[in-house]
Amino acid sequence: MSVETLTPGEENWVELEIGGMSCAACAARIERKLNKVDGIAATVNYATERAIVHSDAPGVADAAVLAVKHAGYTARVRVPDDDEWTARATAIRISSLRRRLAVSAILSVPLCDLTIMLALVPGWRFPHWQLLCVLLAVPIVTWAALPFHQATVRGFRQASLSMDTLVSLGSIASFGWAVFTLIFGSSAGPGYWLGFGVTPQGADSIYLDVAAGMITFQLGGRYFEARSRRRAGDVLNALGRLSTKEVRVRRAGAEVLLPIGQLRAGDTFVVLPGERIAADGSISAGTTSIDTSSMTGESLPAQAGPGDQVIGGTVNIGGRIEVLAESVGTHTQLAQMAAIAEQAQHRKASVQALADKVAGIFIPLVIGIAAAVMLVWFLSGAEPRDAFGAGIAVLIIACPCSLGLATPTALMVGVGRGGQLGILIKGQDALEASGVIDTVVFDKTGTVTTGTIQVTAVEPLDGYSRRELLALAAAVESGSEHALGRAITEAATLEGAVLPPVSSFETMPGLGAGALINGAAVLVGSPNLLHARGIEVPGAVDSRIAVLHSEGATVVLVAVDGRPAGIFACSDTVKTSAAATIRSLKQLGLRTVLLSGDAHGPASAVARRIGVDEVYAEVLPAQKSAAIARLQAQGRRVAMVGDGVNDAAALATANLGMAMVRGTDIAMKSADIILVRDDLQTVTDAVLLSRRTLRTIRINLIWAFGYNVAAIPIAACGLLNPLIAAAAMALSSMLVISNSLRLRNFEPVREQTRTG
Repeated sequence: MSVETLTPGEENWVELEIGGMSCAACAARIERKLNKVDGIAATVNYATERAIVHSDAPGVADAAVLAVKHAGYTARVRVPDDDEWTARATAIRISSLRRRLAVSAILSVPLCDLTIMLALVPGWRFPHWQLLCVLLAVPIVTWAALPFHQATVRGFRQASLSMDTLVSLGSIASFGWAVFTLIFGSSAGPGYWLGFGVTPQGADSIYLDVAAGMITFQLGGRYFEARSRRRAGDVLNALGRLSTKEVRVRRAGAEVLLPIGQLRAGDTFVVLPGERIAADGSISAGTTSIDTSSMTGESLPAQAGPGDQVIGGTVNIGGRIEVLAESVGTHTQLAQMAAIAEQAQHRKASVQALADKVAGIFIPLVIGIAAAVMLVWFLSGAEPRDAFGAGIAVLIIACPCSLGLATPTALMVGVGRGGQLGILIKGQDALEASGVIDTVVFDKTGTVTTGTIQVTAVEPLDGYSRRELLALAAAVESGSEHALGRAITEAATLEGAVLPPVSSFETMPGLGAGALINGAAVLVGSPNLLHARGIEVPGAVDSRIAVLHSEGATVVLVAVDGRPAGIFACSDTVKTSAAATIRSLKQLGLRTVLLSGDAHGPASAVARRIGVDEVYAEVLPAQKSAAIARLQAQGRRVAMVGDGVNDAAALATANLGMAMVRGTDIAMKSADIILVRDDLQTVTDAVLLSRRTLRTIRINLIWAFGYNVAAIPIAACGLLNPLIAAAAMALSSMLVISNSLRLRNFEPVREQTRTG
């Protein structure tokens, strides 16, 4: 079973909160343990400390938790909409690390000062100075380092190794060597204590500063890493925190304050000024302004009144309103956005899978290398202290933490920032695709245009009146859901036309519709429909159609009993952001294409108006995916932008699918990136954010791999003091997390333009 098939909401799917992980090797180990259970597919994320588990058999939660515990870690089934346990556990862990770090640092400073000073100036030594140093070191290597030792013991019981093993072994070995030198004597010169790896004879010393310094640096690294990861998680979880805890519901004429979980579709709830809207619905009473910036990134508030749709999580900044709840709980747009952002963390690309595999075998490999280095140095005739120092340096310099954090932290922050801007990135595969696309294909109706089509001209033929023509066409189209049909029906209603009864209704996708009216066969559709039925269109009508097409109108013909009866000209409004979006995409080096089911005339007119490079017209809905495939066959890497409903097949065929959708449609699975704001400029924002996130991931991975490849040989050659190695290891993870956190500062194109 492939982990990529995991879909939250399916039966036997569960999300676990994992405790006790200290590095990416832990995540890899837990993932292997889970996937060894029959029928289970799982993926574990070290950065979020969570696992997604799916099984075809019942009882997946119990089996998964048991497998994690057998691996030596703790696990708890995550309860939706209740992250209080996780937040509390994180706060407790950070508080514990802070206390241990404080004690370790307070004791390490005088310890290191004493050992270095007395190594440099032997005349300053006083009786039992070594014992004082040991007394300062004992609390550090025992109580302060206790989490490392406990994790190591748990790992040994499960025959597993982790980063804690390296820290624990390194500190115990350093402390043990110090005790050994107290009993049997040793020597080291000032060069060693300064960190240059030089150890001339002539000055007695002990090795306690390495043990104390290593623990201090490790605790410091873990503490700041935990805080930074919480900050990164705060960006990701920002959407989830927009939901309200209570809602004011109208019941039996009174307002009752209820927990949000008791709100049901069909309830009417009240939202006061300054409050967040509890669920998706429509305003039944009152007028107001709605701040949607937290959901869509739109900075200007929107005016709303009776009948207007509102989204849960947005803020009422005007007057008191009453809202009829339509989508509640997990069905709201907010809940689905948060779920998609969360799920994105568990979709791994090939490069991350490789990094996890490397991290999984890294710890035993490092221990083996450290032992081999120590043996080689000893057999080559080096002093035992030099051999031991080189081995310890290798043991603690190699850290797979930065490797394991490289991808998930950047993805966490990038996806979280996208969610704040109304851009939902489903996973790293979408990021990878955004980095290689060279062509962006736009669906026309509802994407480039507003989708609100109106009848702009009615031209009767063959003796029919305007109202008669409207009545015939609207009667046929009253059973159609097509935008053109709705426009004709609305025009007939406005003019008061009485619609005759119809029978034998027939729809022809991409062409039009037909029916029998008072015994006459009436066809309403594109000129191609009449040609397909063998109906001759007079030359004058063809000329008029050509003129209307050149003006950007879509032409609908009406035929009665095989004779043209009239012409309708319908027009759609181009979105105000369309031209600016096309320009910004071209500035990124991308070629643009317009894909439309309309005739060449109106499609070309829209393309000229917004500056699109190519036009593919008269493409039926079923042919859109084939059109994308033809572009790919030409060697192009294609992004498709559609409305997320009729374009599902094309979105799935494209290298990168971007759907502009509203409401519950955001759950659609065929798109890689979902845009919840009706602004085409978010297409450019999505491409830029995806590319910047992908670039951050690459930089992180280059650093993480490069650090370990360079650091281990340097340490093995004895050129790195173990104390400095411990500091470098902690710093590597901090650099990766800090680089990822820079994504929080990403600004949309319109903001970049505004600020210059």
